[in-house]
Amino acid sequence: MSGNIELLNTTLAATRAADRAALIAYLPAGFPTVDGGIEAVKAVIAGGADIVEIGLPHSDPVLDGPVIQTADDIALRGGVRIADVMRTVREAREATGVPILVMTYWNPIDRYGVERFTAELAEAGGAGCILPDLPVQESALWREHADKHGLATVFVVAPSSQDARLATITAAGSGFVYAASLMGVTGTRASVGAQAQDLVGRTRATTDLPVCVGLGVSNATQAAEVAGFADGVIVGSAFVKAMLDAPDEAAGLAAVRSLAGELAEGVRKR
Repeated sequence: MSGNIELLNTTLAATRAADRAALIAYLPAGFPTVDGGIEAVKAVIAGGADIVEIGLPHSDPVLDGPVIQTADDIALRGGVRIADVMRTVREAREATGVPILVMTYWNPIDRYGVERFTAELAEAGGAGCILPDLPVQESALWREHADKHGLATVFVVAPSSQDARLATITAAGSGFVYAASLMGVTGTRASVGAQAQDLVGRTRATTDLPVCVGLGVSNATQAAEVAGFADGVIVGSAFVKAMLDAPDEAAGLAAVRSLAGELAEGVRKR
């Protein structure tokens, strides 16, 4: 079965045609439980998210800050497995019809098997993967299998990336480019910063792929600011924090749906 890279491409083309940025939400699988995580994905989509990234919980993250690390720890202690990630993708995709990607570090895929992982993700209806720690020069095997199964390969660029490096990364990627707004780990911040706009401009000079900005966006005002220069606004820690701060799961679901609604309104005020 082929994956859903085309759904991702058409979704981003549609938001661009509507003269707005896409809202991309991140939530880890298995948090607070596998079933609860699936319901959380449905809630952010109901609130207005256009695309969702499902995090594969990992014990040794390099990009995730303390909020997402806390959620990952809860998921791992709950026994989440890659099969649960695939189930989350499948059920969220079937229930909502929006593109669902997996965001994961490379080690779990390497241990699981690239062919097995890509085949299962495609079968689940996934649109692709975001791979923050896979070097482009070591990505040929992944890209071969991702292409075979109709999956996007989304690489991360950072403000420290030189122009020549940006060109190498964007030439190898598909779906969209994930532009990290600053040097550091995920987390909500008071401002996104001018580095992000500069990075988007430099990245666009190397590719026609949409450029979506993550790290730091937590409210509608910031979403509107980023939507003014990016093709997509990626929000993760704010959603996870809303779930962590809620007194119970029902309240958490209501909180993430409400936050998604505010952010969706923000990206339309670019």
